Amino acid sequence: MQEKIIIIDGNSLINRAFYGLPPLTTKDGIYTNAVYGFVNMLYKIYEDYRPQYISVAFDRKAPTFRHVEYEAYKAGRKRMPEELGQQLPILKELLDVMNIHRMEIDGFEADDLIGTLVRYCEEKNLESLVVTGDRDALQLASDKTRILITKKGMTDLEIYTPDSIIERYEVTPSQFIDLKGLMGDPSDNIPGVPGVGEKTAIKLLKQFGSIEKMIQNTKEIQNQKLREKIESNIEQAIFSKRLATIKTDVPIELSLEALKRESPNQEKLMEVFRRLEFHSFIQKMKTNEETTELDTDMTKIQTIENLEDVSDMAEAIERAAHCYIKIFGTGENVRNRKIVGISILIDDGHSYYLEFEKIGQSLDVLKAIFENENILKSGHNIKNEILLLQKYGISLTGVDFDTSIAVYLLEPTRTSYEIHEIYNTYLGKNMNSEETLIGKGKNRITFLDIDRDMLVKYGHQVCTAVKELKKILAVELENLELKKLFQEVEIPLIKVLADMEYEGFRVDHQMLSSLGKELNGKIEQLVSEIYDMAGEQFNINSTKQLGDILFEKLKLPAIKKTKTGYSTNIEVLEKLSKKHPIIAKIIEYRQYVKLKSTYIDGLIDVINEKTKKIHSSFNQTVTATGRISSTEPNLQNIPIRLELGREIRKVFIPTDDNYLLLDADYSQIELRVLAHISQDPGLMEAFEKEQDVHTMTASKVFDVPFDQVTSQQRSSAKAVNFGIVYGISDFGLAENLGITKKEAQKYIDEYFDKYRGVKSYMNQAVEEGKKNGYVTTILNRRRYIPELLSSNYNIRSFGERTAMNTPIQGSAADIIKVAMLRVYDELKRRNLRSKLILQVHDELIVEIHQEEIEEVKQIVKKEMEEAIQLTVPLKVDIHLGKSWYDTK
Repeated sequence: MQEKIIIIDGNSLINRAFYGLPPLTTKDGIYTNAVYGFVNMLYKIYEDYRPQYISVAFDRKAPTFRHVEYEAYKAGRKRMPEELGQQLPILKELLDVMNIHRMEIDGFEADDLIGTLVRYCEEKNLESLVVTGDRDALQLASDKTRILITKKGMTDLEIYTPDSIIERYEVTPSQFIDLKGLMGDPSDNIPGVPGVGEKTAIKLLKQFGSIEKMIQNTKEIQNQKLREKIESNIEQAIFSKRLATIKTDVPIELSLEALKRESPNQEKLMEVFRRLEFHSFIQKMKTNEETTELDTDMTKIQTIENLEDVSDMAEAIERAAHCYIKIFGTGENVRNRKIVGISILIDDGHSYYLEFEKIGQSLDVLKAIFENENILKSGHNIKNEILLLQKYGISLTGVDFDTSIAVYLLEPTRTSYEIHEIYNTYLGKNMNSEETLIGKGKNRITFLDIDRDMLVKYGHQVCTAVKELKKILAVELENLELKKLFQEVEIPLIKVLADMEYEGFRVDHQMLSSLGKELNGKIEQLVSEIYDMAGEQFNINSTKQLGDILFEKLKLPAIKKTKTGYSTNIEVLEKLSKKHPIIAKIIEYRQYVKLKSTYIDGLIDVINEKTKKIHSSFNQTVTATGRISSTEPNLQNIPIRLELGREIRKVFIPTDDNYLLLDADYSQIELRVLAHISQDPGLMEAFEKEQDVHTMTASKVFDVPFDQVTSQQRSSAKAVNFGIVYGISDFGLAENLGITKKEAQKYIDEYFDKYRGVKSYMNQAVEEGKKNGYVTTILNRRRYIPELLSSNYNIRSFGERTAMNTPIQGSAADIIKVAMLRVYDELKRRNLRSKLILQVHDELIVEIHQEEIEEVKQIVKKEMEEAIQLTVPLKVDIHLGKSWYDTK
């Protein structure tokens, strides 16, 4: 069997990868998408073609012989983007680590090196496969050389042989350079013969065979104009052909030994992949000869099945004063779950698995361990453990470390914090994922259905991974000055969120059902009105049918088209709102349908039958700014713009008649943070004197006395104030206020003229973000912003807005988290019955006992307003009510 060599056009492939993949960056802001795409392609080529030899050719920055001969060669090409340029040395380092031969030499292009290597390999009787995105390489095709051209998808290749080139272009590979000589190549700035296109050039080559023979026989060209063009540009045609010809005799040393495909340096490759955060490639390496899987020796794990063993284990844990835990439970609902088993590891290497059903009588012993603050506990997503134990009356204390929270602080924009992925990233080792054990989606089973030995092994793996990760992550947190935020805010907050989830929020099921019926009535009425206006019945939820009605039947102007037809998204509908009354009805219909499906039916589905409450999950590792999010359901997104949306809050009520709901809302917290960070005298004065900041802004921007500001001016100033916080553009502000971009820009300019400290802060935030690669909040929370270095205007603009906004929004998140801790701790310290049950944006909801109203109001106000000392006062507005709706 003939041996193969893969010859890769390095510049072509990395360029294709860069533009074919979305921007990927490491947490340090290093762009990696082009390298990732290149390596992915490389693995695919290895798999599909199994070559025995390989080489990658690169261009150099130095001018080539073509530039010397023709100064305008490639003159029209854009400069390589910085985001791509910084990836070239990374790719070359990676190729060296993978022991892949690479070529580059001053004075010649990668094409010339490829051409020279192709001829060398043909002499050595190797089958050559040239991988490139540049069709100039088609001239190299032969019986021994195939050209693989990259298509739209990164791993799709179009294979060219001499026969397929003739079929596709009607010329032979050797004639391909004649074709370029005649028609030119705008991408390389090769002139060709003016006025001769591809069809004409092919026709001429079919007639004469080559440019040289054509020149010798120009009299045979019947078209007089074409003949004149050729005869007037003979030298240019020959010169263009020379420029397009790939050299095959570059003076470069070659040997089969050097070209041989070797195994990569596994250790160094893993190190580079970890540095580049290529998690999928790290995972791929587990199949290599040297296993990197986490070692699990089942003989080291003691299975606990009786009271005596539990007591012995408890003594060992108490002596160690530290343990790593993983608890397995059934089900999804926080109040319905049961413990299946508990894995515990201590520092001396002793590992335990408790089969919970068999040691149920030992709860007192377990309680003594888990509630002992002097025994430190570490885990991954340890809120899960807290909630599972809570069901059995055990309060987990002494939580010392959570690997998911630690990685979140180090990499706040990471998309996944699964333990197996983190373990791969930071230690380069592989372990099972939870998904491999219990599946996902409809096929998901429970831990009760898992073979016990598998569960024992996985539990030990998780505890071991946490133990090993803790050593690395603790150092990283210390180095980046995140240790205080981790230990004093994020770790204590886990317990607060767990208690909020466990307590839940009571819902009036009957009222929710009534609201659903009311919504159904409104939806049916709107459907009827839409049908009347359309003059026929149709499926309003069908984009195609709705598009036909609006743009074909009613003849409304089509704003936007997609591959499948007319777009009817909200942006399109809003632009058409004044064109026909049906549009307003459709928008209203969609709003009500979403309300019904998401916030009526959706809430009914998650009400716990026993507690009559909704137990939402509160997440610490989702948002890049540090804000808490909620899911199942998302109580932070209940709409309040529509009256019916606001009425949904009426169904959220206290547990019983002994309680009311207290809503404590920070007043303009982000603007106060902005005043603190920017130290702008005007903003600070407004808050220090407790003036209305929006009226103050309106007075300054519109140049009218404070007491003569109109409600419209105040409303516009409010949009400017909050828009500035989010780095709003003139376009965005114009959209919000319904004014021109010019007017919006004038508002922004006036704002920055009056609040120069804010403008100075914004500029400084962007500059520091560029310099450091990240921005910070008042508690030193970091967010990395690689987009700031992008050469793409839109991406860079997003980065600039993020740099301006993150310190404000992130600091507001810091404040609300500290406030939650203080309120929670004080309610516990005083042994009060009132409980913190919800956090939404800048507000806290406390279920307040009727006998504790005044005391709790004082606690909440004091602890929230004193959470973090700013240079302007924090202000909290407090309202009571019998429902969430009543507190507003």
